[in-house]
Amino acid sequence: MTLRGRLISFEGMDGAGKSSHIQEVVAVLEENGFPVLRTREPGGTPLGEHLRALLLNEPMDLETEALLMFAARREHVVKVIEPALSKGVTVVTDRFADASFAYQSSARGMPWGRMASLESWVLNGLKPDLTF
Repeated sequence: MTLRGRLISFEGMDGAGKSSHIQEVVAVLEENGFPVLRTREPGGTPLGEHLRALLLNEPMDLETEALLMFAARREHVVKVIEPALSKGVTVVTDRFADASFAYQSSARGMPWGRMASLESWVLNGLKPDLTF
């Protein structure tokens, strides 16, 4: 029986040092024999990378932005995160759902309840085991 992996997310603004911290955490986990998958949001899948390019380069309505973020996240969860976790892999992601609450809700004004509904629908209860 394979134990379920762990999901670790790193949150923070661009330039805050997430990449450096992720690199160190991944190195320590690997040195201690843990299988690790490093990924990012938005992105993490071919479709997610296309959506990332749109999100970062195209002006859009706030609700469109939130829906695209959660579309990319759903693809990421279904195609990358859940399969890895089910194989006992520790997944370390540069951003996850907390980023949407920070960017689309707190910073841009999307109602918190609407974001919570999207999170519930898209993630179906999946939460990081640890968030930095």
